[in-house]
Amino acid sequence: MTYKFRIGLQPQWVLEGLDPDEPGDGRSLHDLLSLLAAIDATGHIAGACKACGLSYRHGWGVLRRFEALFGTTLIVTRRRQGTQLSPFAERLLWANRRIAARLMPTLDSLSSELQEELERLLPQARTHLRLHASHGFAVEALMQHWGDREPGVELRYRTAVEALASLERGDCDLAGFQVPLGEFERDIFANYAQWLHRDEHLLIHLAVRNTGLFTVADNPKQILGITDLARPDVRFVNRQPGSSTRYLVHLMLQRAGIEVESVQGFQTNEFTHMAIAAHIASGMADTGVGVETAARRFGLAFIPLVRERYFFAIRKSALDSPAMQDFLAFLRSPGYVRYVSELVGYDASATGRLQTVQEAFA
Repeated sequence: MTYKFRIGLQPQWVLEGLDPDEPGDGRSLHDLLSLLAAIDATGHIAGACKACGLSYRHGWGVLRRFEALFGTTLIVTRRRQGTQLSPFAERLLWANRRIAARLMPTLDSLSSELQEELERLLPQARTHLRLHASHGFAVEALMQHWGDREPGVELRYRTAVEALASLERGDCDLAGFQVPLGEFERDIFANYAQWLHRDEHLLIHLAVRNTGLFTVADNPKQILGITDLARPDVRFVNRQPGSSTRYLVHLMLQRAGIEVESVQGFQTNEFTHMAIAAHIASGMADTGVGVETAARRFGLAFIPLVRERYFFAIRKSALDSPAMQDFLAFLRSPGYVRYVSELVGYDASATGRLQTVQEAFA
């Protein structure tokens, strides 16, 4: 049975404390942030109001109301130059983008968990494949395109190590992880080897993706490689402890003879590639390491470092189940393969290929 509802969770800004005598007086910034984003994109208020489905009068009312609340201007209108965001509004919008980039994978994971919990309480509850995986754009696309197909797919975003440990315990059916090609492959794979057993597991190839350094578009500090992270004028933003990208950066620094203590910002953490990109685009850091797709979506420059293969590990015993066969058929479908191949920096030529651990890591 396919259920008609789908759970979605979204972050929301609320201004509180506007009236100390009125508890629960929070005011949502949803309309304002949508309007500011549209003004930034269109360059004028009329087009922004139309894009947001607001009347011109209502849009102006939203702007004036929040200008009064913040005590500063939000837009600057110049003759023949259209409308621009004020520095305060620009910072507000970038903060919103950074928060969304940081929280959305977590909220997507929680919404998937909640969806499954509610469906279990309904008549004719459907079966689910449990997917634990490190965040990636091909995984995100999988969930977006899977929709209401049977079986359901329940997603939990985890670090690669956490995902493989979950597969070992029987807490998931598929575990997503990535390994770089080339000189760092052996060390990264060794980090996962205790959970990948040649006699018990198979690997489904998802994609190959480009990973490298992000910088602002014109790269004013001429950051060209991993050794530049040791420069005192370069601010770095890292992935969270336990993530594969953070471990990869550690190995690269080690190979270059650079102590992590000499990297300004090594202990500054973000939880997704998009959050890394937003952090840099908003001027809070000069560089970070992530997938090329995220850099391009934020208009950043990208300096390639490695290419990574992304896999789903499964138990051999699960391969012939109808649910897993349906999952494999979807991964190999022309529509999904085409979408992944269109992601900037992704190669989907082997998407859906089944391999043994020995074949993948000879």
